[in-house]
Amino acid sequence: MGSLFNLFWLSAWLYWLSQNSTLAATNSRGGSANVVVGTVLINGTAPIARTDPDYICATLDWWPPEKCDYGTCSWGRASFLNLDLTNPILLNAIKAFSPLKIRLGGTLQDKVVYQSKGEPCPSFAQNSAEMFGFTQGCLPMSRWDELNILFKKAGASVIFGLNALTGRTIAADGSAVGAWNSSNAEFLIRYTVNKGYTIYGWELGNELSGRGIGTSVAAAQYASDIKTLQNLVQNIYAGFNVKPLILAPGGFFDANWFTEFIHDAANSFQAVTHHIYNLGPGVDDHLIQKILDPSYLDGVANTFSGLQGILKSSGSSAVAWVGEAGGAWNSGHDHVTNAFVFSFWYLDQLGMAASYGTKTYCRQTLIGGNYGLLNTINFVPNPDYYSALLWHRLMGENVLSTSFTSINKLRTYAHCSKVSGGITLLLINLDGATTVQVLVATNNVSTNGAFTTHRQQARRTNFAKVYRTITADDKSREEYHLTPKDGDLQSQTVLLNGNILAPNSYGEIPPLEPKLTSVYDPIGVAPYSIVFAHIPNITLPACL
Repeated sequence: MGSLFNLFWLSAWLYWLSQNSTLAATNSRGGSANVVVGTVLINGTAPIARTDPDYICATLDWWPPEKCDYGTCSWGRASFLNLDLTNPILLNAIKAFSPLKIRLGGTLQDKVVYQSKGEPCPSFAQNSAEMFGFTQGCLPMSRWDELNILFKKAGASVIFGLNALTGRTIAADGSAVGAWNSSNAEFLIRYTVNKGYTIYGWELGNELSGRGIGTSVAAAQYASDIKTLQNLVQNIYAGFNVKPLILAPGGFFDANWFTEFIHDAANSFQAVTHHIYNLGPGVDDHLIQKILDPSYLDGVANTFSGLQGILKSSGSSAVAWVGEAGGAWNSGHDHVTNAFVFSFWYLDQLGMAASYGTKTYCRQTLIGGNYGLLNTINFVPNPDYYSALLWHRLMGENVLSTSFTSINKLRTYAHCSKVSGGITLLLINLDGATTVQVLVATNNVSTNGAFTTHRQQARRTNFAKVYRTITADDKSREEYHLTPKDGDLQSQTVLLNGNILAPNSYGEIPPLEPKLTSVYDPIGVAPYSIVFAHIPNITLPACL
């Protein structure tokens, strides 16, 4: 009976494929959209990589309102020196992650002093003659107190970027020479410990690796400085069961520089952080074309694999983080890097980085510039905020190998699910004229790794339930379809399963409710859309 049953469902499946193949051919001759059928193959024997459970991270920056790019001043009061910490959306947006890693840093961090008692605390002032276009600034301890009160209330995990240029001089060639003077950083760290504030990690410097931005520090000197910071932290946190991580260098990947730094620093730090702005300048009029081009998106894979290769060959125990990634430098591009279309780039980055063993991915920014997860003026979440939140809630630590060959504009990623059984797929359709009907196949380890479609597997192992109504407790799948309002890729409003996502009048983040579908049906991915699909009833060795 089992063989006849499987033959019946295999025949039905082939009939469905033939019907949809006919539909695809018909539409390609003049219909509104093509329909393509394909199978995502998932190898669940073992994970190919693992992320941190709190993989999602966002940044807060120092830039004052006077920071302008290409004639546009997009930062407003988003600096963590003047951000409205009482805004309820800000608090709720952070709390929704429980926890959200927040990295405090950016270009101006290497021009900041930390206010000691009785000392003046000047604000940043615009000056084109100064490095980075601003004079030295200061972090008042009263503001540091306010920030830590918010972070504790919101449940954030804080990474703070320390000034790495203190004590150095700028040589004739533009490089920064001399050893790091750690005395002011030591004051801040001791103050933080004495106040009882919890810091997840201390990061040294911002974009000083390789040729640097503004200036640079030689790899050997940077390694010596990171050892100084490690000794400082070990001393100040002596007796603590859990000590903050040491992170560095927070710069752009340069293979030779990173190789020397990681070798010389040995095991004096726990995470090597690098920055990604692979789309070029924010003023570029071709950003959307780049985002929708699979070959362009794949270009950054060399950075991920190159860094992992260096870590492996060096024998370092450090792990890789993306410490800052905003896609397009100089504050991004309004209605692109803060619009729906940017979720294609962002989620693809999250998926690709995870598959190469990246432990944490920090998005530039939580708020500020034209690439914030939150709107700089009213704090309302932009589409990427909800993309990040869905990832955080659905995608677990174990990364699975996937392949899909029907069309190259469907990007596919899969993880073991985060808080329940099964797996979660991320499907990104970069094609504006093709609907993709996705079948899911997992390898069957009991039959030499042969792949079996999930619908066949479910029917084979649960045929006694075939004639029952499928419910959430039986054979259903949770789907989260993300699309732009009115089909406009540059919309700053996103729909989840056809419903607008927006905070309520109390500033509360809306619930992210899935739609339930039968596991026996393909996953329909509409043109220019994104789908998270949680399939709870797949059991894979990689997820046990």
